[in-house]
Amino acid sequence: MSVDEFTGVGIKVSFSGRTNEMRDMQQLSGGQKSLVALALIFSIQKCDPAPFYLFDEIDQALDPQYRNAVAEMVNELSQKAQFIITTFGPDLLKYGDKFYGITYRNKVSQIRSVTREEALEFVEDNDAQNQVAQTATTVQSE
Repeated sequence: MSVDEFTGVGIKVSFSGRTNEMRDMQQLSGGQKSLVALALIFSIQKCDPAPFYLFDEIDQALDPQYRNAVAEMVNELSQKAQFIITTFGPDLLKYGDKFYGITYRNKVSQIRSVTREEALEFVEDNDAQNQVAQTATTVQSE
């Protein structure tokens, strides 16, 4: 099913603020699509709030310039609702008040409360491992 099949439904956005640069959803990058989806959820939350929201890696596809803006928006909205978010990025960790580490060993998951510093360490370690993996992949593809 495509948006074109619905009469009167369409979304066009501009990331520059200029109306002559409006783009259809199909023309957006994955990060821009994520940002539009989050803007829709956040606007609904302001009109008809739910008691909590569960997001899984909402910052993963976001362009770097939007990650902090989303973290600030979640922080603002968390005054009226609870947000439970999984992330591998540091931006959302700045505003959290509780952090949990989940480990998986021998087919068993374990959850434990961690400090903000431990959470940031994990994120930094994960980022470093991803950079090494990308470097290794690049070397292998040459």
